[in-house]
Amino acid sequence: MKVHVELDMTPEEARTMMGLPDLVPLQKQMLEDMRARMTKAMEAGDMEGLMRAWMPLGGADAFSQFQKFLWDSAGIVARGGKPKDKL
Repeated sequence: MKVHVELDMTPEEARTMMGLPDLVPLQKQMLEDMRARMTKAMEAGDMEGLMRAWMPLGGADAFSQFQKFLWDSAGIVARGGKPKDKL
C-alpha cells in the first residue's frame, strides 16, 4: 500500500511545523551590525581594514599563501607527483 501526502505551505509554515527556530531576527541583527561596521570603516577611510574584514586570512597575506600553494602544487606536478622530501 502506498500513501502519497502533498503539503502546500510556505517555508515559514514548514519551519514552524517541524519545530525549527525562526532565525529572521538574528539575521537582521547580524546584517545591521555588519552594515554599521562597514559604514564606520568607510567613514574613517580605513579601506585596508574594510578589505581585511572581507578577505579570508587578511587580504595580502591570503594572496601570498594562495600564491605559495600554487607554486608548490606546480612544483609537485613538475616532479611527477612527488613532494620535495620524497625525492
